[in-house]
Amino acid sequence: MISAQEALKTVLNSAQDFGVEEIPFLKSVGSILKEEIFADRDFPPFNRVSMDGIVIDYTSFKNGQRAFKIEGIQAAGSEQIKLVDTKNCIEVMTGAVLPNNANSVIRYEDVTIDNGIAIITIDTINKGQNIHAKGKDVKSGALLIQKNTIISAAEIGVLATVGKSVVKVARQPKVMIVSTGDELVGVAEMPLAHQIRRSNVFTLVSLLERLNIPSETAHITDDKPILKAKIAAYLKAYDVLLFSGAVSKGKYDFLPEVFEELGVEKRFHKVAQRPGKPFWFGYAAALSMMHQGGSENRDKKTIVFGFPGNPISTFVNCLAYFYPWYYKSVGLEVKEETAILAKDVSFKPNLAYFLQVKLASKKGQLMAHPIKGNGSGDLASLVKTDAFIQLPNDKIEFKKGEVYPILKYR
Repeated sequence: MISAQEALKTVLNSAQDFGVEEIPFLKSVGSILKEEIFADRDFPPFNRVSMDGIVIDYTSFKNGQRAFKIEGIQAAGSEQIKLVDTKNCIEVMTGAVLPNNANSVIRYEDVTIDNGIAIITIDTINKGQNIHAKGKDVKSGALLIQKNTIISAAEIGVLATVGKSVVKVARQPKVMIVSTGDELVGVAEMPLAHQIRRSNVFTLVSLLERLNIPSETAHITDDKPILKAKIAAYLKAYDVLLFSGAVSKGKYDFLPEVFEELGVEKRFHKVAQRPGKPFWFGYAAALSMMHQGGSENRDKKTIVFGFPGNPISTFVNCLAYFYPWYYKSVGLEVKEETAILAKDVSFKPNLAYFLQVKLASKKGQLMAHPIKGNGSGDLASLVKTDAFIQLPNDKIEFKKGEVYPILKYR
């Protein structure tokens, strides 16, 4: 049995680069950008009118003129026109290019217009007002989006502005999530008195969807030959296998021996933590795998996470180990989150303790309120909490006000 710190280090050392793919920019939300995005022109690309109104030469106003004959209209999207007589004005629309020979925009609210004459009704204006100067936001060639950024709606707008209709993003691993056990039935089925519905696989599916990772699911009964045959096929077809159950010491917990017989190298089995102690981790030798798009990859190992079957154990191990493994694999740097323990906690076993907590903000500080559940099988307790706070194994008493890492799931 290894410590939680050693287990995480081992998992991170098995991180893999799954390559890069090009996708349409509108389908890239949630993906991790794998190129730098630069401005292809100044932002804005011209002196831009920022208010509906009229535009004049400021010198005329400075010299006392208040009434201006309207020469024309500069609409948004139309080619730039010129103020021919600097004693006149041009009506302008928001987003339009600033007409030549004009330098101050007065909004309609500060003007009256009658018979083609605009009269300014305020006493003071400034030269250059209501004009968004060319290049004020960003100069051509400037870096707009860093590589390894998670693409959101904000990035989509920038990608569209610079004409990036196709973008390079991290290829997602191909993942199979497997549940085992004769006691499990489908969600829509009515379980017998000795059965329960499958839930862990769907929890894992949802946890992976938070990372924008698609996954497939399968259920295998407690039959060793069938387990072995199906897992052998999965090892060839997928980058990552996530198992829930059958890794402990039960008579029908066949997975560890099946992994060994299939040549999956065990890196550890059992972690000094609660919940989630019977965690199995390893990887298969490099196999031929076919990614989406048809590109064959012979250099990758199939990573195997064997999580314990209790729902809280599966949940916390996915957050504590799979998430960091994925972040490192795709080059994403994620800052550790912490919270302040809101009350004293005692925990005597020499184990890392992932304690469920309800989070609340108090005077700008994130407080973690411990919530008691009924063990690692108490799936319903997850809906009452927001995170796990990770308490180290080097002491027994944890005091109110102490700060520890958290794994948030809301």
